[in-house]
Amino acid sequence: MHTQQQTLAALKLEATGVPIYVQLREQLLRAMGAGLLKPGDQMPTMRQVAVALKVDLNTVRHAYDELERLGAVTLVRGRGSFVAEPRAALPAPDGRTQTDNLARQTLAAALALGVDPRAVAERIAALAADKEDDR
Repeated sequence: MHTQQQTLAALKLEATGVPIYVQLREQLLRAMGAGLLKPGDQMPTMRQVAVALKVDLNTVRHAYDELERLGAVTLVRGRGSFVAEPRAALPAPDGRTQTDNLARQTLAAALALGVDPRAVAERIAALAADKEDDR
């Protein structure tokens, strides 16, 4: 189990021009994807993140709200934020649309970063196979 302190220590902001809330959102999603944050784990509070990174609380709230909108985090009033359980696969038509949208986003991000999209696809396939082996 990844502790809140470990999560806080892993968060780093860079002066890349990428908005802070986007950097936070992406780093937390990567931690979830890597299995460092598992379903049911409690996230650091927004205040803890804001203090640790010396950023405005509303910036952190924006990142957490995005994570909730994506379904990656569940916000429970008075208790905190928790890593959400993975969703069930969508039925074919909806799933295909979501898959196409995600693929286009990933392709655009890879091209913007100067990364070969085929290398990204191969890495995704390898990571997916590793996840299957872990089950």
